Amino acid sequence: MTRIFHSVDAHGSNLVWRKYLNAATAYKADVVLLCGDLTGKAIIPVVKVKENEWFINPFGKEERFYSVEKLTERLKVLENQGYYTFETTRDEIAEFQNNPKKVENLFAKLMKERLEQWLKLAEEKIPKSVKIVVMPGNDDIMEIDEVIKAHEDRVIYPLDKVVYLDNKHPMISCEYVNPTPWETPREAKEQDLMKMLEKQLRRIDASEQKYLICNFHAPPYGTMLDLAPKLDKNLNVIMRFDGSPEMEHVGSKSVRAFIEQYQPKIGLHGHIHEAAADQKIGRTLVINPGSDYQACVLRGYVIDFSVSDEDTKAWRVEG
Repeated sequence: MTRIFHSVDAHGSNLVWRKYLNAATAYKADVVLLCGDLTGKAIIPVVKVKENEWFINPFGKEERFYSVEKLTERLKVLENQGYYTFETTRDEIAEFQNNPKKVENLFAKLMKERLEQWLKLAEEKIPKSVKIVVMPGNDDIMEIDEVIKAHEDRVIYPLDKVVYLDNKHPMISCEYVNPTPWETPREAKEQDLMKMLEKQLRRIDASEQKYLICNFHAPPYGTMLDLAPKLDKNLNVIMRFDGSPEMEHVGSKSVRAFIEQYQPKIGLHGHIHEAAADQKIGRTLVINPGSDYQACVLRGYVIDFSVSDEDTKAWRVEG
């Protein structure tokens, strides 16, 4: 029996990552996976006014601090929610406003620095007997891949290779998703996405297909794993008459077709934070842990599997 812990969409949350580090021991896992959307979505400047005075403006409301201790405490909360912070001045803020490329470079620097810190912690905290798999997702810039690869002695970067989770179960991976309204770095048209998936399938022998684990960030279309609030043309959530959001399926039709055709053993997915669920597509168990990173909640699935499909068990955990 092999046990894996699968989690997705940490989006820069320091606290979610620290909880992830504990999951291997807490759930007695043989393999831990954090796959997709590792990086945060926003930077919060910390403007130094004078000695022992700073202000931040995270959500359109200015907050002032007059001691390093109070400032540090507040920044820790924000960083646990996935934000990046850096100390600056009013003059430098003006420079950033006039130079989008400078902002882009700073964002990339902060992303890579935090991920580097995370991977060092993983090497220190997770028992050496446990396999660690870390994969980017559609929101992640391409530059972070080299940060993960630099830790290959301990951390597995699973893209464009087969990772054997044990001596029987190969895993193939794909971080790309079908097009979204946000035009994120790793999106592909459905026909191109199918070509990517089939390219990865060719890495295994046909005899291994029934044991295959598919680590695809995009969830399959038309399932409980891909339901998200429907948006209007201005990207606002469309509300129903009862005040609840109208939901629609937004997953990948290529991923759905791939699973229906090739019937792997398990599909590990993410991307749609609201759609924590598991279900069967034919013989294939598909799973999305969902994400609540801004609340600093780690969501994941513990999955036990052996050669027999009947022995596969999966349950969702969070904390």
